[in-house]
Amino acid sequence: MSMNLTQKIIAAHLVSGEMAPGAEIGLRIDQTLTQDATGTMAYLQFEAMGVDRVRTDLSVSYVDHNTLQMGFRNPDDHRFLRTVAAKHGVIFSPPGTGICHQLHLENFALPGATLVGSDSHTPTAGGIGSLAMGAGGLSVALAMAGEAYFISMPRVVKVRLEGRLTGWASAKDVILHLLGLLTVKGGVGKVFEFAGPGVATLSVPERAVITNMGAELGATASIFPSDGRTRAFLASMDREGDWKELCADADAAYDDEIVIDLSALVPLVAQPHMPDRVVPVADLAGLAVDQVAIGSCTNSSYADMRMVAEVLRGKLVSAGTDTMVSPGSKQVLKMLAAEGLVEPLLDAGVRILECSCGPCIGMGGSPVSGGVSVRTFNRNFEGRSGTKDAKVYLVSPLTAAMAALHGQFTDPATWGTPPAQPELPAKAPSIRHLFAFPPADGSGVEVLRGPNIVALEQFTAMDDTVKAQVVIKLGDDITTDHIMPAGAEITSLRSNVPAIAQHVFGRVDADFVARARAAAAGVIVAGDNYGQGSSREHAALAPRHLGLRAVIVRSLARIHRANLVNFGILPLILCDRADYDKLAVGGAVTIPVAAITAGGEVDVQVEGVGAIRVRNDLTQKELDIIRAGGLLNHVRLSRKQ
Repeated sequence: MSMNLTQKIIAAHLVSGEMAPGAEIGLRIDQTLTQDATGTMAYLQFEAMGVDRVRTDLSVSYVDHNTLQMGFRNPDDHRFLRTVAAKHGVIFSPPGTGICHQLHLENFALPGATLVGSDSHTPTAGGIGSLAMGAGGLSVALAMAGEAYFISMPRVVKVRLEGRLTGWASAKDVILHLLGLLTVKGGVGKVFEFAGPGVATLSVPERAVITNMGAELGATASIFPSDGRTRAFLASMDREGDWKELCADADAAYDDEIVIDLSALVPLVAQPHMPDRVVPVADLAGLAVDQVAIGSCTNSSYADMRMVAEVLRGKLVSAGTDTMVSPGSKQVLKMLAAEGLVEPLLDAGVRILECSCGPCIGMGGSPVSGGVSVRTFNRNFEGRSGTKDAKVYLVSPLTAAMAALHGQFTDPATWGTPPAQPELPAKAPSIRHLFAFPPADGSGVEVLRGPNIVALEQFTAMDDTVKAQVVIKLGDDITTDHIMPAGAEITSLRSNVPAIAQHVFGRVDADFVARARAAAAGVIVAGDNYGQGSSREHAALAPRHLGLRAVIVRSLARIHRANLVNFGILPLILCDRADYDKLAVGGAVTIPVAAITAGGEVDVQVEGVGAIRVRNDLTQKELDIIRAGGLLNHVRLSRKQ
């Protein structure tokens, strides 16, 4: 039977279920990654399982998000991550080494491997041919413990690339084009598999830009074949032995197909405050730019940085445009330095930041009040930059460099000849010695914990009938940044759920926490695509701490839905979308939990309104997890039986 690339990898890792679209499947996971904003909780959860050693082929703990060491919390958490990694057989990447996805691509990602990471942009590794998926920390902890990772069998969409990029168009414009075409909801339940003659024209770093932002489509994963370009990349990284050819069968079937002519693309920009609000850069000509930020896990490769340096060489950025660059790894920075490309950036007036996520999540580099910030990042959600009223535009590194020079958006037709797409050196400098590889036996390692690391809360099982109160009502496209904001102050509380819970919906509704605590049990009401964005499980865990029992929505984002299940929160979907209008803050609802069946419908009683019909898309196992009070409880119960 002929198979596409996605099906081949799934078939090779399938441990349970049938490969029918929408059916639940369990996958053996080869690799995991965590980052510090989610990793502290993931390792606390791993410890709670009582497993001495990770059971994956490879697991890596990266520190890249909250590297600002303001007070004791972050350094303490970094120490905890270093020691817990050593004890349990995990590779540790210290702060400043680089951004997890760039580092993983350079050092560890493998064609044909399965990878689960506690960061929504884990699909970046699809650029090298990994089936890479973002997940909540608890799901990653289970994978590290050797448990299967469960997803719905995705539909596979073939994205056929024709031609080649020309002029100032770049890989970033490919994914922005897709976002403009499909919207942030267009990838739910799907894997985007890239094929066609245009694939061979794209390097692995360019492919990784595209797969990285597949997360903004809501996709399960995005993936490119492993071919000659993949082999060349791995050879440059001194990993040619990791290469294997991997592609779809010639007659493979797909659930859908999209064709993109690369040669027809022009520089694009995503306008505030959503990655799918895409227009040509030319449409914004004349708009003044206060800040330019170049980097993030999307666009911080050697090729990206080199092209920026070439554009800025011998020039000076606009005096009113604060410009900063974050290389994706120390390897990238070493290559720039070796080729004399740091000096042009410095001479142009650019600020070179640490090799970390930094401004992408409001960790420094916030724009001025009401400012226009042009960024090569992947998300432009309101307030994510650290400045609530800032207007963030997402662009390619080339577009960002031109905005920095001119202090405004300009028409690409006036930019002249673009720099050539650089090739990686035959042998890139290695930074593998900077990773802390675990000892063969970690039994003698002491795990060091600071006072900010609080023991996990053990939630109670769900009652047969839940009487609750609507504690907040929200619209469409509510992101995890709305639910659990990022930023230096809040993210430093990531290992302290009672403390971080004080900030739930803090930028949306200042009274939410008090209202949730006053309610005996809480229900959240929302529109479409609730929970899109980051994989941060705190967006489910912290509301659960505050008493949340259910969400009633028009539709849900994939990763957040899984996190709700993991922490014993019922995800309910309105059968009649108009019933959204019948639910109000403060209204009492009664949910007959005992009557809920997997994939079934049930009536929820709303005080003063009567019954409204809701459904669920839960499997029996997921329903059992929720009734047990969450996945950790369910695992404990299973092991006792």
